[in-house]
Amino acid sequence: MRESLVPVVLMSHTAHIRSHRKPRRNASTLAMRAGVAGGVLSTLAVAGASGSANAAETTQTLDLSALTADLATQVAQSADATQQAAANYELQAERDAAAAKAAQQAKADLADAKAKAAAKKKAADEAARKAAAEEAASRSAERTTLSSSDSTSTSVSAPASGSVATVIAFLKAQVGDAYVMGGTGPNSWDCSGLVQAAFKQAGVDLPRVSGDQSTAGTPVSLSNLAVGDILYWGSAGSAYHVGVYIGDGQYLDAANPSKGVVIQDLSGYPATGAVRVL
Repeated sequence: MRESLVPVVLMSHTAHIRSHRKPRRNASTLAMRAGVAGGVLSTLAVAGASGSANAAETTQTLDLSALTADLATQVAQSADATQQAAANYELQAERDAAAAKAAQQAKADLADAKAKAAAKKKAADEAARKAAAEEAASRSAERTTLSSSDSTSTSVSAPASGSVATVIAFLKAQVGDAYVMGGTGPNSWDCSGLVQAAFKQAGVDLPRVSGDQSTAGTPVSLSNLAVGDILYWGSAGSAYHVGVYIGDGQYLDAANPSKGVVIQDLSGYPATGAVRVL
């Protein structure tokens, strides 16, 4: 048989000294140490990762806090703006309502004022119609009386005082009549038509137009006027207006379309000259 060879391991020259011998490490000890080392390394790795994660989380938390604060500020500002807008809308609505109410009240007041004005005008028109009717009736009665009393007068030979009174009474009865160019009565006149009709009541036939009437009698000075004298404006023979002096510095004439037949002060519109017929 072949004998087995046993390998010979050379020992150190200090191997026989116990303290110099290297202790043997079994597999379990090595495994334990490897596990501990691995655990430490793992712990360090985990700690490092955890530190990084914590740092990232801290940074993220800080970023989130800043973002949250910014969002809160924006939300607050938006809420303030919304509240202000709502207040503005409410104020505008109140103003619009007040304006509408004021406009409605103004419309009602205007309608009321118009109604009152219409009623007042109606009453004034009614009073004016009544007064005009009474005045017309009075003038008609006076004209009838004058016509009856002067029906026998056919010449200028009647007493001057009576004739002048007749002329003045007729003229005053026409006050308020209208002025119409070319008018000769009975309710509208021009200046010479009224003078001609007045003197006709006293039996005096005068020319029709102002120019001829200004030379129909005896000229008198304006400082020596008598009731019944014919006043004229313009040159004698070419006068453009006539009236009759009624005393106390007044005269009566068919003045113009706006005035009609009126009594006026001679001082306000001095005449150019005068003639005396009666």
